[in-house]
Amino acid sequence: MYLIEPFRNGKYVDDGAYALAMQVYVNENIFLDEGIIFPYYCQPKIEIGRFQNARAEVNQDYLDENGIIVVRRDTGGGAVLVDEGAVNVCFLIPEDSRIYGDYKKMYAPVIQALKNLGVKNVEQSGRNDLLIDGKKVSGAAMTKSNGRVYGGFSLLLDIHPERMLESLNPNQKKIESKGIKSVRSRVTSIREHLKPELQNVTTDEFKDLIIKELLNIQSVDEAKRYELTDEDWQKIDELVEKKYKNWDWNYGNSPNYSYQRDGRTTAGTIDISLEIVEGRIDKCQIYGDFFGQGQIDDVSAHLIGTKVKREDLLERLAEIDLNYYFGNLSKEELTDLILS
Repeated sequence: MYLIEPFRNGKYVDDGAYALAMQVYVNENIFLDEGIIFPYYCQPKIEIGRFQNARAEVNQDYLDENGIIVVRRDTGGGAVLVDEGAVNVCFLIPEDSRIYGDYKKMYAPVIQALKNLGVKNVEQSGRNDLLIDGKKVSGAAMTKSNGRVYGGFSLLLDIHPERMLESLNPNQKKIESKGIKSVRSRVTSIREHLKPELQNVTTDEFKDLIIKELLNIQSVDEAKRYELTDEDWQKIDELVEKKYKNWDWNYGNSPNYSYQRDGRTTAGTIDISLEIVEGRIDKCQIYGDFFGQGQIDDVSAHLIGTKVKREDLLERLAEIDLNYYFGNLSKEELTDLILS
């Protein structure tokens, strides 16, 4: 089996959007005479399912404050925090391997690998989870693509409970989303279950340990590798720009939804109802006890077509005199209310 890792010009690429783009690119373009294994770890990202509503899944303020990106994958499923505490292992193997849909068979070598590293009481549970003492440490998925089984699983070496909770804890105040909601699971970390001598292992070292176990080799230098070429990287760059770091794909592709916000501002109480289509304001109604001179419907009409994105809202609201319509109100206050 070939090993592919995200090294570019000798440096490890830990960008979460690139991690997904590389998987997709390899699946669609790299065909070798054996299967492929592609382990990686990355900087924090929220990866959402193809049919989910990004706004209904995440706490965008927290993500912005902590530099966490949102990346929409091409397949279904729920939202998950992927960060430097997890080693994620993707694989591509021939369709005739008879592993498709058989998570027990898929997880068997993983369970053995963890046991070899000192982990006890690890078991496959449900359809596609791995548990230690009843708590989740891995989730898996598989699909068929281009005559191969394309799958993967995560291994939670470390967990960051606050980051996990805050990232995936959106303000649900009067949101009516038509997207698929995530189900939160009880999780634990693998680190505390490893052998004593492995307690201080880094994520990179843990990744190498897993590679050695799964490939049954003594050193990662023994692995048969496919090195991504400059041409490969150029195509991956294009994929990242076109999709995985593109607002229209990650947010604009969300199912339509509606929500209402109200709050006290310097101008008075403002109540705003919005209908969102493809991540942009499609309908808007504003009410309140503010003292303005203009027709408030002018503001509503002006917001139509604007992305529900802070910088876009600020730019759009800067084009009109909010004090004329509301009294003493800044674009920042109204934007904060819309995104609250």
